[in-house]
Amino acid sequence: MFTTAMTRRELLWQSGGGLGGIALASLLGNHQATAATDGSGGLAGLPHHAPRAKRVIQLFMAGAASHVDLFDYKPELIKRHGQEANFGEKVEAFQNGLGPWLKPIWQFKPHGQSGKMLADIVAPLGSVADEIAFVHNMVGKTGVHSQSTYLQATGFQNPGYPGMGCWVSYGLGSMNQNLPTFVVLPDHRGFASNGPKNWDSAFLPTQHQGTILRPGSANPIEDLFPAKQGDFISAKSGRASMDMLKALNQKHLQRSDGDTRLEARIQSYELAARMQLAAPEAMDISHEPKHILKMYGLDSDPGSFSKEINAPEEIHHFSTKCLVARRLLERGVRFVQIFHRGWDQHGSLPRDLASQCKDVDRACYGLVQDLKQRGLLDDTLVIWGGEFGRTVYSQGGLSKENYGRDHHPRCFSAWMAGGGVKGGHVHGATDEFGYNIVKDPVHVHDLHATMQHLLGVDHERQTFKFQGRYYRLTDVAGTVVKGVVA
Repeated sequence: MFTTAMTRRELLWQSGGGLGGIALASLLGNHQATAATDGSGGLAGLPHHAPRAKRVIQLFMAGAASHVDLFDYKPELIKRHGQEANFGEKVEAFQNGLGPWLKPIWQFKPHGQSGKMLADIVAPLGSVADEIAFVHNMVGKTGVHSQSTYLQATGFQNPGYPGMGCWVSYGLGSMNQNLPTFVVLPDHRGFASNGPKNWDSAFLPTQHQGTILRPGSANPIEDLFPAKQGDFISAKSGRASMDMLKALNQKHLQRSDGDTRLEARIQSYELAARMQLAAPEAMDISHEPKHILKMYGLDSDPGSFSKEINAPEEIHHFSTKCLVARRLLERGVRFVQIFHRGWDQHGSLPRDLASQCKDVDRACYGLVQDLKQRGLLDDTLVIWGGEFGRTVYSQGGLSKENYGRDHHPRCFSAWMAGGGVKGGHVHGATDEFGYNIVKDPVHVHDLHATMQHLLGVDHERQTFKFQGRYYRLTDVAGTVVKGVVA
């Protein structure tokens, strides 16, 4: 006889498990019944093949970085600088029309044994150029920030779809029961386009949505600990309250079968209790050795953004996030997403793009190098990129330093490192101006398919049925970019 305290999952598996349990789960509408029984929460049968990567960190440059000023070297633009831009076709500008050709802002030099040409402003990345695959034939669908960001983050241009980290969490589950599977470190200055919708679980079970952490802030994890006015709450009474709440929720869950939101809430309460010990330790970088802090550009007290260092405050924010991300990854967090805003340079391009690069390039180098020296890069996939590229013609004219570049979804650059990626490699090519892709464009769906492939997941087989249709991260498209796979 079954007790009334038995959960749906216990009922399911004690009623026969195996195919019988799966069949019963289908009748009950329990999407999670096919989850693996090893405690990870992932789906049974995944990974589909031997994975090259166990974890992912995505560095998202919100606003769209200029590919021709940083990574995609185009000498022809230097020759044509200041001349009237003529493409032999009508060009629809996002803002205020076509200016003259604009050469790269900085000089390019070769780096590493691969000889990868990089702009001087991102020279620190040259030290790990042989670990990186640069993808120069990325292509978008629109030049609108919100839609393009949705596409990068969820695989769809409209709201209402799960973030890429949600799909990873849903399919592969957790590697540490004391920390979230999917963590988001947003820009401290505010959210990028679409905000939390970029990492929302949408129709996937709610526990797979991204958990926001804010390293370096006064309150890095909201509501994890009682407020100051709750000083009467002891550890014992707090645990007793959690146990009572869990019992009441589980009792209610038995009467609400098929509603994964309540089960996700129960799990979130339990995770929050475990995080009270694990999360502060993971985000505490005060005991990191000095040579590691220096590697990331954190040369002073890591607990505060000191004004005494020879670097702007913004560098400390992003570098701290990257260092915390490494600590989260080595403790079993499976997917970390870091957002950095401000790459939308319609004007003041030389000044603002330089500032943006100085914010992140040292930290990006430090992250890749640190992962490598710890043996984590072999099974950690690093992805860097924005939502589209920038125009090769100028915006605002060249008479003053306030010129910029407009939106350009036809082609842009991204880079990947570690986790089964071919290091010291350049994939794809744009034309001599960096205006069009020469061949074999890589769509966002292809990038997502490649990420899932490296994690051991067949992107066409990991689906979720919602409103009568089977959805996946890659929608109805996507091909693994085999050229970047080692």
